[in-house]
Amino acid sequence: MSSSIKYDRNIPYNQLPELPPIDSKVLTINVLLALNKANKALAELKGLARKLPNQSMLVNTIALREAKTSSEIENIFTTDDELYKALHLESSEIKGNAKEVLFYRNALWAGFNEIKKKGNFSVESVIKIYQEIKQAKDEIRPPQTETVIKKIGSSLINNSVIYTPPRGINVINQKLDNLFNYINNDNEFDYDPLIKLAVSHYQYEAIHPFRDGNGRSGRIMSILLLIQKGLLDIPILYLSAYIIKHKEDYYELLNSVTTRQSWEKWIIYMLKAVEETSLYTINKIIEIDRLFENTLALISKEIPKLRKETVEKIYEQPYISPKSILGQDIKSLNTAKKYLREMELLGIMTSTKIGKEVVYLNVDLYNILSES
Repeated sequence: MSSSIKYDRNIPYNQLPELPPIDSKVLTINVLLALNKANKALAELKGLARKLPNQSMLVNTIALREAKTSSEIENIFTTDDELYKALHLESSEIKGNAKEVLFYRNALWAGFNEIKKKGNFSVESVIKIYQEIKQAKDEIRPPQTETVIKKIGSSLINNSVIYTPPRGINVINQKLDNLFNYINNDNEFDYDPLIKLAVSHYQYEAIHPFRDGNGRSGRIMSILLLIQKGLLDIPILYLSAYIIKHKEDYYELLNSVTTRQSWEKWIIYMLKAVEETSLYTINKIIEIDRLFENTLALISKEIPKLRKETVEKIYEQPYISPKSILGQDIKSLNTAKKYLREMELLGIMTSTKIGKEVVYLNVDLYNILSES
């Protein structure tokens, strides 16, 4: 941190330095070595995903895993079973934390569609993401909301303030404009996209633009940055599992950037997150693809009338209803139920009741997705 900038954790950090950071703090030998590994793993993931016949098989299943894990970072817990079952309920019937997780997933898709349409990040786009997550109509937090970040302890009265983000709508908007200019403008700020991902993730969390939901909206932004920069075609890389596994390091390193401008270790942490998450996702893709091919071979032999497109549908998420497989080769609900019962006899699916509806669980897909 520049000696001219005074930092006091109890005072709104309106002097939060604008981006970019000083190159000497960011582009170190250790960072560049970690950057090479992260980019290699990410490129392998992108190439493998492109070989799949239907990438939507990945998007729906892995996106739900991210939604669940990202929400867990904010202490919003739900089981896999509750979450997948909730997909088949009317919105008014979904209760508790499962509803929060599905809001996150909807926000991810809203952000994905926005970035594909407009190509750039903006204050308006991140407000939309926040509003989807929180199902709220408010925008940038107003100045009377004296937001502080506290260290959570065992005492109800001794939780100490560890950070006070910038305060004032104009100040926050100015910081966000600088952040999005840094992300969007690759001519003026010609940094590797993964460097931008790490730097911008810190900056967004430091700005802390909303009353709540900053962590979740910030993690969605990181996913979308990979799409914007062409490093991935679809949102299948999710950093939340790594962050929750190394949660203490995450918060400690964020704080070290704030207090000491210690960018190197923070950036290496985020690059390691990209590398390990890419390798994890590659393994999941291989497992899901192998299971899909085995299932397709069995169905082709035992239920030859079923088309490949129908088999793909039972891999878009673990639980599926009969109406979900209606299509060109299955035109009636009775026929759909018949085929699902046949798949149950083959050990591919197992039936269960959710509300008044009988749905079917792809057991092996569920198990793959439930493994950490």
